Amino acid sequence: MTAYRTLIDASTLAGLLGQPGLRVVDCRHDLADPEAGRRAWAESHIPGAVFMHLDEDLSGPCTGRNGRHPLPNPAVFAARLGELGIAPGDQVVAYDDAGGAIAARLWWMLRWIGHDRAAVLDGGYRAWRQAGLPVDAEVPTITPVEHPVGPTTAATIDAAGLRRALEAGSVTLIDARSPDRFAGQNETLDPVGGHIPGAVNRFFRDNLSGGRFRPAAELRAEFEALLDGREPSDVVHQCGSGVTACHNLLAMEGAGLRGSCLYPGSWSEWCADPERPVVTGETTSSPG
Repeated sequence: MTAYRTLIDASTLAGLLGQPGLRVVDCRHDLADPEAGRRAWAESHIPGAVFMHLDEDLSGPCTGRNGRHPLPNPAVFAARLGELGIAPGDQVVAYDDAGGAIAARLWWMLRWIGHDRAAVLDGGYRAWRQAGLPVDAEVPTITPVEHPVGPTTAATIDAAGLRRALEAGSVTLIDARSPDRFAGQNETLDPVGGHIPGAVNRFFRDNLSGGRFRPAAELRAEFEALLDGREPSDVVHQCGSGVTACHNLLAMEGAGLRGSCLYPGSWSEWCADPERPVVTGETTSSPG
């Protein structure tokens, strides 16, 4: 089977269904109704798809200081993959109904533990249904396997390291949130509005057109303009809680701009410490 490492379209995935080594994962999620994704999967899903929950499977315990969706322990995440029958060499395809916003988190986390045969279904569940492709409500038979933690191909940075890098001017920080939240307006998810000083805004939905990723050449040109001559490896991505930032990472990787980094705690972790500076509009301030 050809390895897919960024995106895969619905017709290509349909042609792979039933092949050994293919694992499809339903990542549908609604922040306002955390059980909505599981209900949707139980009602209908791509044949053979297992379900992974953003809060339960793709996040670790929250402490109130480490963000809304902190990364889990890598060994715990790898063990969960094994429980779902996902082996290290399998081709994983993740999908959601949010333009890839949640599926990209699984895509990135797989690379984080060294599993690089991972892709996101371009257009997600909607594209699958629009193409008239089959769905069912069957719970797939799973044979548990061992999935070790391998060498990571996805870099991370913590809050302290990010602050030092920003003060040194050695990174470009890209914030994937909507422009209003970036500006400190209409903040409904986190207790403090604003953004990290020095960040530039790239709303993750700007990567999409009609629910699918825009052409790689267009994405590359837009991200290169943001980078302004800086190497992709000197880019850090963040959002509200380390989820939609992965969408920008995926867009860059698909456009051939490889090797940028994720700040997993993102805004929800950053603003939990009143000693960290915050910008609202053009004014730098402190959450406290």
